[in-house]
Order: sequence, then structure tokens, then C-alpha cells
Amino acid sequence: MKTVELLSPAKDYASAVAAVDYGADAVYIGGARFGARQAAGNGAEEIARVAEYAHRYGVRVHATLNTLLRDDELEAAERQARELIAAGVDALIVQDMALRRMDLPVELHASTQVCNRTPEGARFLGEAGFARVILERALSLDEIRAICAATTAEVECFVHGAICVGYSGRCFLSRSMSSRSGNRGACSQPCRLAWDLTDGRGHRYVAGKHLLSVRDMNLSARIGELLDAGVTSFKIEGRLKDTGYIRNVVAWYRRAVDEALAERPALRRASVGESIPDFEPDPAKSFTRGESQYFFDGKRAGVASFDTPKAVGEYVGRVARVERRGFRIDGSHTLAAGDGICFLARGGLVGTNVNAVRDGLVEPNRTEGIVVGAEVYRNSDRLFNLALERSRTRRVIPITASVEVSADRVRIEYTDCEGVTAAAERRAALEPAKSPEANAAALRAQAARSGDTIFVVRETAVEGASRFVPASLAAELRREGLDKLLQARRERRPEHRILPEERAVRYPSDRLTAEENVTNRLAEAFYRDHGVTRIEAPLELAATTVGHRVMHSSYCIRREMGECLRERPTLRGPLFLERGTHRYRLEFDCERCEMSVVDCSRSSTGGKDGKGARN
Repeated sequence: MKTVELLSPAKDYASAVAAVDYGADAVYIGGARFGARQAAGNGAEEIARVAEYAHRYGVRVHATLNTLLRDDELEAAERQARELIAAGVDALIVQDMALRRMDLPVELHASTQVCNRTPEGARFLGEAGFARVILERALSLDEIRAICAATTAEVECFVHGAICVGYSGRCFLSRSMSSRSGNRGACSQPCRLAWDLTDGRGHRYVAGKHLLSVRDMNLSARIGELLDAGVTSFKIEGRLKDTGYIRNVVAWYRRAVDEALAERPALRRASVGESIPDFEPDPAKSFTRGESQYFFDGKRAGVASFDTPKAVGEYVGRVARVERRGFRIDGSHTLAAGDGICFLARGGLVGTNVNAVRDGLVEPNRTEGIVVGAEVYRNSDRLFNLALERSRTRRVIPITASVEVSADRVRIEYTDCEGVTAAAERRAALEPAKSPEANAAALRAQAARSGDTIFVVRETAVEGASRFVPASLAAELRREGLDKLLQARRERRPEHRILPEERAVRYPSDRLTAEENVTNRLAEAFYRDHGVTRIEAPLELAATTVGHRVMHSSYCIRREMGECLRERPTLRGPLFLERGTHRYRLEFDCERCEMSVVDCSRSSTGGKDGKGARN
């Protein structure tokens, strides 16, 4: 049977434990360096703790080592990779092909930073020894289906969380505006900033809008279609999110994946254990910029959030009437004292807290932006957040118990849902039981106790109850048997696919552009051995990005504004994005329905406006 994985982010040990407890089949976590989220780094000892906890349930641990590497970093990167492997990780998520050349005894996954968006590229990676490819987020279901059909590698797909508006691993916007680079794990997220849209000659079509900020992804209603397409790992974004986000979103997707699996008997989940949350999960109540399925059904408008890049939360309703002490909403609502709410006003997003709700009148802490017709969103639900904080959901593995008693021996054996067994027994002279029935009932009750272990006993059988077993002896054997079963589960490791690199496989192109970033000698050797004859100097290491494309995207500002070049737009001339001293020309490839952003800022030495930029 093919296994299916729900993959959760983990910032640290605490969030990894939350992910496991609430139903994840795998977690991905960053090492101390070389991860795409510098602020979410962990030492090898911390990751070893994560692996020990996760492996009890058959949950895999994937470590992110997915930034570009310079030549002088190769030795340190390999040392960290081997430390992570020794700590017990089950896979490394990598961007730089240098790691493919280090002969690491671990499963390798090609990060979304490799910009995996074509069947040809995914096929090559599978043949070159990658066990899994992690897809670009801008793909449609048809494109995902084609990739799954083309490769022998497993396919992992983002289903929830923030979306990079540019193709992953091909965005240099942060690098063009500061020393912080997304390909080095330090993106400053300039795509979330406010920009002006101009004609490049002083006229502003749009001023101060978040023209590159897109809504967050939620594909929980499309899990079945992704399974049928061939996806086997569903990834939640958010290695910088808190444990409340992890608990809520993982619990929500655990339910969605289980429902889809129930209709597909040829598939099974990749780990074991039951997680029944003690609250009703709702992803709209955790950090979200508004839900979107992005381009899952094809490229279309309606995915952007021009007014704000912040979390707006769940829609509550419109303001129907404003009174002296507060306002009323058109329809029923569940707002309560302590909730955080926000409104879209002329100056952008305005937030406040609810002081009280009396007879339908919402009394806010401040009234700025509250006018009739204003849309109200709740971005903090006090009661829900309190339920998350107090949640004590445990993940338990169902087991059976078997008690065997003879004149000189008692044995308790436990078997879990995967067939792993452990037993404890003692030799002792046992007296005849005065009441075999009562003795059997006491033994069943004793063997069925699991306390605060990770197990729950679902069935108990007793044989030979004619001999009396003291309660203290039965309890001792129960504790020992459960301890042994836990140890046996700890020693089990999830299946690994450590694959060789087939050097005869040809890369889909004989040329690599500056945007594809070959930044060290090992990566260069990798590509040349696979048939690449021309490798441009990497843009990541260039002194300036002026004159270069710094973003390539399926997202299109024209499409989002209703100004598509195919549909008689009113904006006909060149378009630029401007913010302070930074200036970028927009280029539109209507045949591929893609947009490019070219750096036309003046260089530090007073260079020209990049009119010779490559397309």
C-alpha cells in the first residue's frame, strides 16, 4: 500500500511535539545553519530530542538544509548534514546540488527552492537520486498531475499557509533591496510592502498598495483530488508560527486527510496513533491573510490582498449601524469581550479589541475606521485561543494485551497496531484462586491500564485465571511490558529511500541561467556531469541585481487589476513598481501567462536604469 503523509512545520522541540500530538505523520525542522528560515534554527541535540519523540509514533523528521552554499561553506554544510543524520533525521531537504555530491547516508528531498514546476525537471531529480520533489506553490492540479505521472520520486505539495509570490528559489527581490537574501534564508519579504504602480515617468496609477502580497493557501477541501493526482505528502507552511497555529492547523488537516483516505482503501497514513483534539479546529482562527486556492484551478484574479499584508482573520460581517458606544453587525455573530477585530479603512487595516457585547451592540476599545458598510474581521478569538492554550490532546497508539497464567509463571504480552510486541514475565509459585472469575477480571483491569504512556489498550485476553496473581505483581509486569513496547517502538525507524545518483541521466537543458544559481564547485560538477555545457555566473553572488530579472511569477498584477493585455486594457504603456529609491519594470509574457520584475533601480555608483535588462 502507498503511504500518505501529513507534514507539519516545527520551529523547535515544543512545536514539533505539538505537531506529533495533534496528528502529523512527519515534521520538518531547521538545523543550526543553512536553512531557509534563519530564525528557526536548532542544534543537533534539540533535533535528536525531536526524532526520539517522533519515532515512537513512526513520525518522520525532515531537516531543512535548503539554502545556496558558497565554496567556503561546503565543509561546514557537510559537517552539519552528518550531525543531523547522527541525530536521527529521516531526510534532508536541500536546494543546493552540492549536497547530492557529498555521499550522505540519508534520504534527499529536492526543496521547493529548486523551483520544481515541470515534469521534465521532476523526472530528472528522481533519476538523479532524489527520493522526493517538493513542488512550487503556483501549480495547477493539471500541472501537478503531469509531474506525478512523470517521476519515480515521491511528490510533496504545499496545501496551507503563506505563498511566495515569485517562483521559489528564483526570487531576488529581497537581495536587490538589502543584504538579506531569500536564497540564504533571510528574506526581508519586500513583496509584503506597499508599492506605487507608475508609468516610469512620474505618473502614479496606484499609490501605496500591497501589489505583490497574495492571500494564504488553504487546499483542505482538495486533498482527495491531490491524492488521485499522485501526491503523497501534504505540507503545511509555517516554521515561524507558534504552537497554537500548529495544534489548530494540524488537527484540521488530520481530519481532512483521514476523510480522504477513508475513501481510498489502497492508501494508508504514514504513521500510527490516534489524535482526537479537545477543541473544534478551524484554520480561519489562526494566522491567515485570507484563504485562497491560488492557481490550483488555473491562473485567475482574486488571489491578492492589495489593502493589507497582515492577518485579517475570519470574516464576521458588515457594520449595519454605528452608535455612540459601538456598532451593530448585519446578522448574527459570536464576537465576545477580549476578541481582536479589524476593519479595512482608508488608511489601511485598523485593529482594536472588543470591550463588551451587550444586546448585539459591539463596544470596541477604539472606533477609528468603523463606518456603516465596513467589513469586520476577527483576527483573535479569545475563547478559541484559550481552548488552544488549555488543550491537552494526547496521541495514543492502540494495543492489545494478553495475560497467561500457570502454576509457576505469569506473562503479560502487548501488541500494537503494527504488530510490534513486547512481554514481561515472572516465575513464581502461584496459589489457586478462590474466585477464578474475580481473578480474571482483576487481571484484565490491571493489564488494560496504560496511564500516561503513549498507548491505549483496546482488547485484553486472560488465560489460566485459576491461579491467583497478586495485584502488585500484575502491576509490575504491566509497567515493564509497556516500557519494553515503548523501547521497541523507539528502535524502529521509518523506511528510508537512500538512492544513488545516476550520473548518466541528462539534465533537461544544456544551459543554466544566472537565476538558477550554481554557487559552488560541487554543484557545478553535478550539472556538468549531467550534460550542462553552459553555466552563467550566479545572480546570487553578483555585486548588483540592477538590469536583472529579480522575480519571475505566475502571479500577474495586470490580471489582478482587470488590466490583462489580452482583454483590452486601459493601461497600455510600460508599468513600473516603485518604492523610495527602488524601481522595477514589469514585463508580461502573455503566451506563458507570467510576469517578471526587472531591477531598474540606480546602482550605488549611479548606473543607468537597466534598459538593457534580459527578459
